[in-house]
Amino acid sequence: MSYITLVSEWTLVYYRTANGRSPVQEYLEQLDLEAAARVRFDLDLLESFGLSLGAPYVRSIRGKLWELRTTGHTQHRVLYFAASGRRLVLLHAFSKKTQKTPRSDIEIALRRMVDYQERMEE
Repeated sequence: MSYITLVSEWTLVYYRTANGRSPVQEYLEQLDLEAAARVRFDLDLLESFGLSLGAPYVRSIRGKLWELRTTGHTQHRVLYFAASGRRLVLLHAFSKKTQKTPRSDIEIALRRMVDYQERMEE
């Protein structure tokens, strides 16, 4: 009898600005304990399953940009992308208050993705 063991082959990377700030970590730190636990649970799922994690947890936003969806009293979103070396780079987090993901939040994540790629990759 063989057993399948789930071993995380993905690493979550918290994007850092040029001056060392980590916007996603700062967002998580300001949440109450229950909300933070919900988001961290979903982040653990993302780390375990990587790109194979599907709906309702994730959805494609634009190109390489994806959205981790945490539900509850307040909807939380973490925007991320897959980088080389099986890394998932967490770019931006926010509370979702409208049906559609706000364009301004998408633009922030896209700018950070470009910055990350320019500073950290090749």
